[in-house]
Amino acid sequence: MTAKPVHFKRVTLIGIGLIGSSFAHVLRRDQLADHIAINARSQQSLDTATKLGLADSTTLDPAEAVKGSDLVVICTPLGAYETVIQTIAPHLEAGCIVTDVGSVKEMVIETLSPHIPDGVHLVPGHPIAGTEHSGPEAGFPELFQDRWCILTPTPGTNANAVERIAALWQTAGMKIEIMEAKHHDHVLAITSHLPHLIAYTIVGTATDLADDLKQEVVKYSASGFRDFTRIAASDPIMWRDIFLNNREAVLDILGRFSEDLTALRRAIRHGEGETLSETFTRTRDVRRKIIDAKQDK
Repeated sequence: MTAKPVHFKRVTLIGIGLIGSSFAHVLRRDQLADHIAINARSQQSLDTATKLGLADSTTLDPAEAVKGSDLVVICTPLGAYETVIQTIAPHLEAGCIVTDVGSVKEMVIETLSPHIPDGVHLVPGHPIAGTEHSGPEAGFPELFQDRWCILTPTPGTNANAVERIAALWQTAGMKIEIMEAKHHDHVLAITSHLPHLIAYTIVGTATDLADDLKQEVVKYSASGFRDFTRIAASDPIMWRDIFLNNREAVLDILGRFSEDLTALRRAIRHGEGETLSETFTRTRDVRRKIIDAKQDK
């Protein structure tokens, strides 16, 4: 899929965290919209967005924000989606495209689709990019460079709408993949959701240690533990919603992981060095493939 020039008259961002603000930077940098409207839950976030030059208008009212928009991007935690779509649906104009940046896609389709008015096009999306930081000041336009954006339109979705959203993310520097929503959720359960769950667990275990040992954990943190703390510093509300809304896929992958972990524990207990070496060699090869694919940063 090749990027074509794309431009919108009025883009509304519902939510202005890391992804939303980074996207706003791209819209500004590449002049992809005549007007950027931003809605957020707090006036402080809106004031920050204005100070950063990301918004032409701001409002605490999502219904007001979407009026006259030909593109609406939902950038809130998943738990807010239902309230958002119920609020904005009556104010969406024919021809408008509604997309999102959520990490779970079956739930997004099930939540948004029933409320999308006739003549409005829903193109669910997931730009796979991020850092442990959050808030409008955390955004930067290079966040999306050379990353993947997965689009999960349902059958019958307006093809031009899909092409326009794909072109928009390509302009941001992303590679595009079209995927069925359920498959997306299973893929992300292993590549993103399970690693975050493990990171939260490991750091949580460390915080439950006796105070003297806990201090040494912090003082002598090796790179492995530091990587886990970076992941575990991610937005807790966002990740709470991801696990609750992708529970089936996460529990399935978690079950497989538990079996593999049990096998490694058995190998350690019984001194099965060959088993450990085979496992570590196989996983090292995966790391090399990630580096070759330039997805290591």
